[in-house]
Amino acid sequence: MAWFQSSNRKVQLPAQAQTRPVLDNDERIANDDEDAESLKLTPTDNNVTEDQNRDPFMGVKVRRKASFHRNYIGDYLDVPSRPYLMKILEKQGDRRVLFADKVLKFTSTGKMKRRILLITDFAVYIVDPDIDALKRRISLAAVEKLCLSELSDNFLAIIIPTEYDLLIASTRKTEIVSVLVDATRSQSDYELEVLLSNRFEYNATSELVKEIDFEETEEGARTRIEESVGIISCIKDIISFSSSDGKEGY
Repeated sequence: MAWFQSSNRKVQLPAQAQTRPVLDNDERIANDDEDAESLKLTPTDNNVTEDQNRDPFMGVKVRRKASFHRNYIGDYLDVPSRPYLMKILEKQGDRRVLFADKVLKFTSTGKMKRRILLITDFAVYIVDPDIDALKRRISLAAVEKLCLSELSDNFLAIIIPTEYDLLIASTRKTEIVSVLVDATRSQSDYELEVLLSNRFEYNATSELVKEIDFEETEEGARTRIEESVGIISCIKDIISFSSSDGKEGY
């Protein structure tokens, strides 16, 4: 049982057995004997409906209507059909892909770059799709916590104390959080902390700490990234980019 921390309250993260499709090198959907657990948050309030029990962030995070009934697929890129991705994974000894999709990654200067995010049961991979090159591999054991806002935005920070942190934007942020929590739990007794706050810090580099601030406006969530010298960027979170299924995401 893990604690899910919000800026206003804590809720518990009980494990729930549920089959999750995974990808193997030899087949698109592998039949795994062990059921993967799905992330489920139970608000401390007693007025929880059946629909709330199925939604991981119900009661603690503002959600878009389109995300309430989204089915989790896992591999949105058909990794086995991409030899360069398979080569990267096989070189690291990884074959079981839990999640694969295109995301936006924020650099230390605040620029956004398109990247491929791969999650296996051992690590997180960041791949440059333009040159088919591995840019970073993060062991799941090195991840301390996940940080995200309480608003309906696309941002997610993966905190890695021994290195530097990873800030990404994805229309499938909820699924990414679920996969990371489940994978960490299945490989160890450690429960990955998920922090909900509209203001938090992350290490853009090993020596550069930045603060990300979220504000709800009439136009949507507004995101500011700051460092000690002041605001370096201000982003309205109506970032529109084509997701791997060809639909525009926000």
